[in-house]
Amino acid sequence: MGKNTGFLEYTRELPDRRPVAERVNDWFEIYQPFPLERVQTQGARCMDCGIPFCHTGCPVNNIIPDWNDLVYRGRWREAIRVLHATNNFPEFTGRICPAPCEAACVLGINEPAVTIKNIEKTIVDRAWENGWIVPEPPARKTGKRVAVVGSGPAGLAAAQQLARAGHDVTVFEKADRIGGLLRYGIPNFKMEKHLIDRRVQQMRAEGVRFVVNAHVGRDMPAAELRRDYDAVLLAGGAEQPRDLRVPGRELRGIHFAMEFLPQANRRCEGDTVPDPILATGKRVVIIGGGDTGADCLGTSHRQKALSVHQFELLPMPPAERAPQTPWPLWPMQLRVESSHEEGGIREWSVSTTHFTGDAEGNVRQLHAVRVGPPPKFEPVPGTEFALDVDLVLLAMGFTGPVRHGMLEQLGCELDGRGNVKVDADWMTSQPGVFAAGDMRRGQSLVVWAIAEGRKAARAIDVYLTGSSHLPE
Repeated sequence: MGKNTGFLEYTRELPDRRPVAERVNDWFEIYQPFPLERVQTQGARCMDCGIPFCHTGCPVNNIIPDWNDLVYRGRWREAIRVLHATNNFPEFTGRICPAPCEAACVLGINEPAVTIKNIEKTIVDRAWENGWIVPEPPARKTGKRVAVVGSGPAGLAAAQQLARAGHDVTVFEKADRIGGLLRYGIPNFKMEKHLIDRRVQQMRAEGVRFVVNAHVGRDMPAAELRRDYDAVLLAGGAEQPRDLRVPGRELRGIHFAMEFLPQANRRCEGDTVPDPILATGKRVVIIGGGDTGADCLGTSHRQKALSVHQFELLPMPPAERAPQTPWPLWPMQLRVESSHEEGGIREWSVSTTHFTGDAEGNVRQLHAVRVGPPPKFEPVPGTEFALDVDLVLLAMGFTGPVRHGMLEQLGCELDGRGNVKVDADWMTSQPGVFAAGDMRRGQSLVVWAIAEGRKAARAIDVYLTGSSHLPE
């Protein structure tokens, strides 16, 4: 390593978040600038650990010690080459990945881990600023045509890899803009959307064709793809939300998170949204304590909700790494996101029993009870309570891909969890039809989607040509 004693000399530092009073009044990213020399110092903390467990913590197997060392030495252009060797879109993961690599950092056994995520973000941002990231069209074309359904991180990663291998790639997206979850699921304050547009422009120059407002299985029969393309990749995500089936669920004012969040992003794009779902001036309850719930919380703050409560069924996690998730596993522990810093009341071990409304059919109260630990979640006698509400947002995760439409038409076999089943070569039960990302693995992380898209791209390349130079 460039500085063997760096981890002994320097402490972990991260960019400061913008003041709460400032950031809740806009939709820009929340972090302050961080000087390059301090990023280089953080790179020096990467120790010569012998076995870099950060590799195994990272789903795309980023070559983390190498680019940490290059950053420390100021060799930024080499660092982006190493970073791009395993990750097509580090500007996405550098902003919204929870950083399982840092949880597996060897230094993290007894010291604060290396700031891998921020170093990654700085490398790619600096590369864009300096014009080092350019289109990489293939030297030759194969004449093979591939259809990619879905333009989220899995679909985009696969499309870019396949185009660089020389195939003619068309990405079909049911929404009006490219990006999938990145575009309409992640709030702008976590990732601004010009980052997607910049990558789409690069991919167009590499030969990728994008078709929006193309809902395969509804607007166009899935059979057309099988007829017109040599291979098809299904990367449509896991969009079936988990519902809360309790009395009163039918009342107006109760919505899934992914009804609420996309509207906010559309308004940031300048769109006029019909039938808006807004938190403005309302008493909001978010059911679900994960990332999607936190996104709803931050969005509600920016829309100036009157009050916000966030309820989670599970008990409150410990403040430090739980004993049952020792290093280098992803730790079960309490996480405080930027949205939690901005306000709201966060409660655990709460189970909603029913809703009641007014004469016009609008939700007016949430009724709940405190519960014991999993797996039974037994109600605690005498802890029943009611809370006045105007808007309820269901952010309890997803149960897998939407089954009707495309999957029904294709006849793809599903696994025991309701996801699309694939073999060791990423192919579904239908020859020439492949699947990757959340559609295959269920609700997961953006970094896992990128990893799966890259692996599926290699499998498709082998299927079409008999071999592949794409990385595994």
